[in-house]
Amino acid sequence: METPKAGRGRPDTRPGSRPDNRPDTGDGPAGSAEEQLEQLRFLHRVARLATTARTWDALLKIVVDETRDALRADVSSLYLVDRDGANLTLAATNGLDRHQIGRARIPVGEGVTGRVAQTRQALVIPDVKLDPRFLWVRGIDQRRFVTSMLSAPLVWNDATVGVLNIQMERLRFFTESDVDHVGAIADLLAGIVEKGRQQQEAEARAAELKALDEARAELIALVTHELRTPVAVVRAYADLLAEEPDLRGRRSRDPERRALRKQWHAGTLEQVERLDRLVDSILASVRVVPDQPADVEAVDVPSVVADVVRSIGPILGRHRLEIRSDAAVQAMADPSRLRQIVEHLVENAVKYAPPDTAITLDWAVVDGTARLGVSDQGPGIPDEWRERIFEPYARRDTQTARGSGIGLYAAKRLAESMGGRVWCEPAGAAGGARFVVSLPAATP
Repeated sequence: METPKAGRGRPDTRPGSRPDNRPDTGDGPAGSAEEQLEQLRFLHRVARLATTARTWDALLKIVVDETRDALRADVSSLYLVDRDGANLTLAATNGLDRHQIGRARIPVGEGVTGRVAQTRQALVIPDVKLDPRFLWVRGIDQRRFVTSMLSAPLVWNDATVGVLNIQMERLRFFTESDVDHVGAIADLLAGIVEKGRQQQEAEARAAELKALDEARAELIALVTHELRTPVAVVRAYADLLAEEPDLRGRRSRDPERRALRKQWHAGTLEQVERLDRLVDSILASVRVVPDQPADVEAVDVPSVVADVVRSIGPILGRHRLEIRSDAAVQAMADPSRLRQIVEHLVENAVKYAPPDTAITLDWAVVDGTARLGVSDQGPGIPDEWRERIFEPYARRDTQTARGSGIGLYAAKRLAESMGGRVWCEPAGAAGGARFVVSLPAATP
């Protein structure tokens, strides 16, 4: 059974510890002033090199190369604890098979390396062939060149992040000075290695997210581009269906039906134009390069609201629309973009609010800004979601609806393009959500 001693300065050396006629006893008297000065110089050099390494691979190479040279060893290897804490994976070596980097794994708690990771205590093995704790790692033939071994844990923030191994081809008893030296190296490098690893992982995640965003943008651009053709076809068929024979001075036998068909045709074309604007909005939301600045002017907010309500009236059939403002409010905005914002917010309310509930619109001038609110009596938005729902593709699936994650993001982008913003807040004591778009007011 392994019995680790307290502290790195008292490593476990069983079995075969301290042979009487050892071939190699290390480097001079343990703890001499000259040796300690040399160790300090070495630590300073390693810290300087490690903190200036430009890449993750360069950092790991510095760790193993400098450690091997400092201990006059034959092999130096660094194992890092996997993020799940179950295994250690070979991360760098200057003596073992480099093809095993990233492949060779040792379970935490098994073998010398695994025990050091688990106990956080250094271990000295004078002859690995005589020590049952040594684990022969599959894929790495160490029998030919490994005899003596010194392992030290890398501990950062009270957690083991890795193990540094020093190995010799011939028999050598590592002194307490050697153990202290490797321990100091491990202590110095633990934070550097862990922070470098976190940075490398963060860069990898950022690259993955960038690739994912680019793929999503490409897909959406392709889909919206393909939508333009069927929309154009629908417009053409609507025009054909709306054609009426020339009366040539005669009165229509059914003027009411003729007027109704004309109204249907106008409504169909209006919805086709709305689809065109929606396609433009989706494309704008995924463009890498921002659009040109909006061409703003003084826009009458009540007129925009009335226009939107009239155009999307059919989708409001199962909800009660309430207008709670009669103030004359003008906002500095692009009329088309403001209309799209209102459409997105009203559609969002219709989507998530239960049938037979009220959707309320109100507007006012507050602190020099024109604010338009759209409230519903739906399930509301939890605090932790009030920012996330404006992110692209973020959505909250409820029992009443499933969102696409585009509408609110597009509304936010459109508002920002005009120097405004959009946010979400509780609708009131009755529950629900209230979305507010704020734009510079045309008049104080």
